Amino acid sequence: MLDNMPRGTICIEDIEMGMTRHLRKVVTDRDIELFAEVSTDRNPVHLDDDYARDTIFEGRIAHGMLTAGLISAVIGEQLPGHGTVYMGQSLKFLGPVRPGDMVHAEVEVIGIDHAKRRVQLDCRCMVNGKKVLIGEATVLAPSRKFD
Repeated sequence: MLDNMPRGTICIEDIEMGMTRHLRKVVTDRDIELFAEVSTDRNPVHLDDDYARDTIFEGRIAHGMLTAGLISAVIGEQLPGHGTVYMGQSLKFLGPVRPGDMVHAEVEVIGIDHAKRRVQLDCRCMVNGKKVLIGEATVLAPSRKFD
């Protein structure tokens, strides 16, 4: 994985509007197989080349939630990072992610409620510059007051 910032924590006191963090990851066959095992989602569009060729995708695709998991990784590891609690997430899937695709997952701060420690994040994943997933997340950010 290629991150733009070190992993750790950004406390609510230090979060600013417009802050962004991202990571890039190539989705592999192994990632898809492991996600199928953990999630128990063994839909053949993810695992069976012959089956997937005859679908609207014309080939195997990664699980949408595997792609969404990359957003979770940015939130949980970088912005706000360690100690963050997910409160909600909306997602819209715009295109497939295929084995071998480099996914660029990015979050951007679009709202801050310091009193409640809530941060609203614009979320997106792209492959070759094309958006494949968009959404928004609301998280509870860690605070130095509670460390």
